[in-house]
Amino acid sequence: MSAMPVERQELADDEVAARAGLAARVRELAEVAVLTGVDAAEAAAVADEIEALTARLAVGRREAPPYVASSTGILERHTANPVNGTLNPFAPPVDLTSDPDGTVRGEFTLSPLYEGPPSYVHGGVSAMVLDQALGMAAAVSGRPGMTANLELRYRRPTPLGVPLHVEARFSRVEGRKIWASGSIAGPDGRVTVEATAMFIEPQRFVTSRH
Repeated sequence: MSAMPVERQELADDEVAARAGLAARVRELAEVAVLTGVDAAEAAAVADEIEALTARLAVGRREAPPYVASSTGILERHTANPVNGTLNPFAPPVDLTSDPDGTVRGEFTLSPLYEGPPSYVHGGVSAMVLDQALGMAAAVSGRPGMTANLELRYRRPTPLGVPLHVEARFSRVEGRKIWASGSIAGPDGRVTVEATAMFIEPQRFVTSRH
């Protein structure tokens, strides 16, 4: 028995800009909350203020993230994506674009919110970024799918607070299975993490092509 679809709010351009600005400020707040050196009393006072702001935003709370209709009329559901969603305060975010040859690229810097070993990126965060980039590479090839397998090779620690580069490309397809590979590199160009993934194209997409 399938779940009932949840109604999603469509945002106009000015609403997107306002929500993106809100997300950016919350992102800054989250980072400074980790790094602040204020005393306990001040931290408690600020927490009370944030509680009041949260109550204001909770008015009219919806059950699902909003969407933006693209110029093609296709629903864009990545507004709350934890990797590149501009409306998600906990997304870095990673700005991913695709080249004419289908290569997906992105430049990003990770703050202390994403720390694993001291001064380095948590391995799970690297995996999340690569999963998103590889999935996008599969999608831009015309064969979007759900992650079935993700394999990573951590070559060296990925540093925090410096420009990082992620790159991914589609490699091959067999039936409903799509493979892609990619990597993250530091500012010196040295690869820190490599990944390969297999995606499974949902049956409804296969049916729609026939």
